Amino acid sequence: MSVGEAFYPGRPAIDAYGNGGFRFAEMSHKGSLLVLPSGVYDWSPVAFEEVTVASFALVLAEHNELEFLLFGTGEEQRFPPDDMRRAFDEAGLGLEVMSTGAACRTFNVLLAEQRRVAAALIAVN
Repeated sequence: MSVGEAFYPGRPAIDAYGNGGFRFAEMSHKGSLLVLPSGVYDWSPVAFEEVTVASFALVLAEHNELEFLLFGTGEEQRFPPDDMRRAFDEAGLGLEVMSTGAACRTFNVLLAEQRRVAAALIAVN
């Protein structure tokens, strides 16, 4: 699994993104993030090309708690390969792909609406 040791319990809104990281819950984090019902985790991919189905192991493990995942693919929207989409389909979990900025904004709106949403966010400069 590609989740680092950094962990924050809860699912806070993303206050800011850029400069290689994120701000949330009055804290800052350098690097990519997974924001799940179980908490916020450091996520090891630094580029879209590094993301594999295995990168989403924790997301797929929590699929019963979610409607869909917002996947922030970096500066630009990039579409995942078929095996990744298939893994989400098999789990009954939606996968919405967009740039990281759009994913952060959309996540905050859906979180405020109390939707069952998660986010996988590749850090951007």
